[in-house]
Amino acid sequence: MPDTLPRPDRCIVLVGLMGAGKSTVGKRLAKRLGLGFVDSDEEIERAADRTISEIFERFGEASFRDGERRVLARLVAGPPKVIATGGGAFMDDRTRGLILERCIAIWLDADVATLVDRVGRRDTRPLLSGKDPGEVLEKLAAIRNPVYAQAHLRVRSQAMPHERTVERIIEALNEREGGN
Repeated sequence: MPDTLPRPDRCIVLVGLMGAGKSTVGKRLAKRLGLGFVDSDEEIERAADRTISEIFERFGEASFRDGERRVLARLVAGPPKVIATGGGAFMDDRTRGLILERCIAIWLDADVATLVDRVGRRDTRPLLSGKDPGEVLEKLAAIRNPVYAQAHLRVRSQAMPHERTVERIIEALNEREGGN
C-alpha cells in the first residue's frame, strides 16, 4: 500500500469501457484521497431528469454526448474531485480535449472477459440492450482502446478487489507527481 497520498491540483477523470470499474473504483479512490466523487452519468440523468437509456432512445446519442460534454465542463470547473465518466465520453473529440487539458485522465484498462463478467450484473447499459455483451465489448475495445490510450495514465483493472486498483492508481499518481 502506498505510504504517501498524491495531492492532485485538478480533477481526476476515470475513463474506460463499461464495466472497467470507473464508478466503484472512483468512489474508493475519492475517499482515500479525501476528495469528492461524481459519476458523470448520474449528473447527466439529474440534469435531464431522465435515465441515460431514455435520453438515448428519445434524443439519440449525439444529443446525449452534447449534454455529457456540458455536464463535464461544469464538473471540471470546480475544485479537484474524482469523476467517473461514461464509456463513450472520452471518444468525443471536444470532451476528450477538455479532459486532457484540464484534468488528470486515467484509463482503467480491463480485458473483455472481466468486462463481460461485470456488465452482466446490471441491465442498464443501452449499448448492450438485446445484444451479446462479449461481441459488443470486443468491438468497442478495438475502436476505443487506442483513444483511451491518450489518457495521462493507464491502470489495469483486473478481476481482483477494487481496493488493489485504487492502490495502483495512487502509485501511478505518485509516480506522475514525482516525474513533474
